[in-house]
Order: sequence, then structure tokens, then C-alpha cells
Amino acid sequence: MRRGRLCLIVGVTMWGGMAWAVGQTSDSEPKSVAFVQDFELFWQTLDQGYAYFDKKQVDWAQVKARYLPEATAAPDERAFIGVLERAIDELYDPHTHLKVNTRQSSRLVPTGADIWAEWQDGKAVITQLRPGFSAEQAGLRIGMQIVALNGQPIGDAIAGKQGRSLKADDPAAANWALLAVLAGTRERAREIDVMMPDGRLQRFLLDQPQHQQVDKPSLARRVTWQRLPDGMGLIRINNALGDNRTVQEFDQALAQLKTSKALVLDLRNTPSGGNTDVAEPILGRFITRAQPYQRGKPVKGDAWTRVVSPRGVAYRQPMAVLVGRWTASIGEAIAIGLDGMGRATVFGTPMARLNGAVFDLTLPNTRIGVTYSAEQLFHLNGTPREAFVPNAVLEDPTGQEPDSALYTAVRYLAGRPASADGQLARAR
Repeated sequence: MRRGRLCLIVGVTMWGGMAWAVGQTSDSEPKSVAFVQDFELFWQTLDQGYAYFDKKQVDWAQVKARYLPEATAAPDERAFIGVLERAIDELYDPHTHLKVNTRQSSRLVPTGADIWAEWQDGKAVITQLRPGFSAEQAGLRIGMQIVALNGQPIGDAIAGKQGRSLKADDPAAANWALLAVLAGTRERAREIDVMMPDGRLQRFLLDQPQHQQVDKPSLARRVTWQRLPDGMGLIRINNALGDNRTVQEFDQALAQLKTSKALVLDLRNTPSGGNTDVAEPILGRFITRAQPYQRGKPVKGDAWTRVVSPRGVAYRQPMAVLVGRWTASIGEAIAIGLDGMGRATVFGTPMARLNGAVFDLTLPNTRIGVTYSAEQLFHLNGTPREAFVPNAVLEDPTGQEPDSALYTAVRYLAGRPASADGQLARAR
């Protein structure tokens, strides 16, 4: 999530949320000097401005001691990018990343991921799949146990990804590394070995030409809508919360559904996040007075409360919001905002759980961009945004059921008429 407008991204071609490009160092500086200066600024900026050290096990001073010599010895900018990536990996924070990459770079999570897996009793288990993308198309299913990636035992694969500067083991670091390696790289197609229920191993081939790939997703309309049974409406936002044109298209969709008895807002395909210039106009359509919707706390300075104002003719009927692992950043903010304002009930699974609001840094010599988590964000009730759990948690252990979140939300709304002021009593 960014407050205000998105900052300029280095590079020209977007891939998994990053620009695929390599910047240029200044001709006036020897490469080693330029890399050292940029690394020092990178390290110091995060040392003073990263907002989540309190929940990380990383020894940030050790990160500098470990990677500054590597930056000094980097023969070219491509190698220097690798050094910065390894230093950032020590934070195991998917909301903190570079804005450039190489073919060896891990894809960003969740934008560049189509598998969500977690360690459960020492096993790497698939808990969600991105609908319509390569992992699902290759035959992977929720509940499967992954034992190897590209011929390497999955435990060895994440050991090579996890940071080397942790003061203590952290399950969050292991889960982050699992997601990162399963997202893969542009360098090679993924081969995933799964332990089947009968004890045999089966290999699944991902990133095939016939698959929908995260690097080249099919272009979808920014906002789609449809009428549901029983006079209800559905609006889906398709990964467009950073595009100001989304606001007008959202207004058009809501106009088509203005007489609906209830509304479902589907945010399950918003992995790339966005900004408040899009989110707040959307929130403003569902309230009749100015209301706070989110709290924040910077590393330095006073805590703040974000307030949204009404916009246009308010939609007053009951609402439900659908979320999942590919609801990220500003999508998460919309969900917790509607929940905090008492305006909607949230259905689905835990979200991407990205840390806070991000700031941008451009390293002066290489012009490499860095995005880092700089402000902690909270639900109005004080719950950290990344810890928010939907009002109704719906997880299908087999992945074979129809859209249970939408089905359950519609049934819930059918039995919950709006109160006099348009607010909806929330289920707990």
C-alpha cells in the first residue's frame, strides 16, 4: 500500500510486480565505490526507517557485515542486484523488495506467485492456488504435499533461500522462503514433485506454453460486475487498485447495481496492491459521513488515523467482502476499512498479510529502486493489518468445492437486512 500516488518505477517491463531491467552506474565513479555507497545508503535507510524489526529475528548489523564485502567485490551491476536481493531476503518480508531484477531473481509474492503453501508438521502443504494459473492448470491441488522443486528436496531449496543472519529460528522465515522458492524465477520452468496419498511421487510440470503464466497474465477488465440471484449484485476488482481509471469503472458498475438488495465486493484478485487515490474513492461510495478506516504508526513521529469522506450517492445496502491470499496491500486496507467502519462482513481466508505502508528509495549511483515497509498499519480496533482474520474463515481442504466464499456470503446477506442507517451487523 502506498499513501498518495505511486512513485516512478525504474525500468520499463513489469514482471511479477518488478521492473525487469538493470540500471546504469555513474561513469564518474568506479563501480566498487558506487556499489559501496549505494549499499551503505540502502542499509542505513532501512536501519532507520524499516518499521518491522520488532517482529523479525534478523541481526541487521550482521547483514551489513556480511554483504558489504560482497557489494564491494561485485563485478557488475547484475551481481550487485544479487547482493541487495540477498540482503533484503534476510528480512523475509515480501513487501520489501527491489524494483529491478534479473532472470535469476525470485518472483514477488503474491503478484508473481500461483502457489500458496505452508509448513505443517514439517511438511510443505499447498493451502491455496491462484485460480486459472499455471500451478492449478498443471494439476496441483490444495492439500498436496510438496517434496521437491526442480529435483531438489524442498527443505534444501528453502535452506538456500533463507537468510543467514537470524538470531533465532522463526517459522515466519521458513514460510516466507517456501513461498519465495515456489514462485520460481524467469530462468527456468518449475518442476514440482508431490507425495500422493498412495505414497508414490508424481511430478508436475509448470510454466508450460499452454498455461496462464504470472509473467504474462491475460488482460482482464479492471472492474467487472454481475447480478446475482435474489436481487444481489457482485463487483470484482481485477488487480487494478493502482490504476486511477478503476474509480470511474467502479462507479459505472455500482450504478448498474444501485437497486440491488445487497452487494458482494470481490477483492481476491488484487495481488499487486495499489494506492489510496483509488481505494478511498471506492470506500467513499459506501458511507454517508466522514469516517476513520485505518490507523498507522511510522518509525518516527506520531501515530495517525486515516479518514475517508463520502463520495457521490452512497450505497446503503448490506455488503460482503471476499478476500484471500491474493488480496494484498491496499486490497487488505479496503477489507479492514469496511470491516472497521461496520460497513461489511469479510469472508474468505487470511489475506497476503503484507507488512504496512511502503516508502520508496532510489539509490543514487545505480538508480536501483528499493521499496520497504516503513509504517505499521492497523485495523481501527488495533489489530495489525497483517494479522487480520476474516469474519468468516472459509477454507476448502481439497480445493474441489465451488466458490464457497461467494456462496456463503450470498446466503449470509440474504438473511441479514440492512438496518436503518445502512450498516450491517457483523458476524463473529
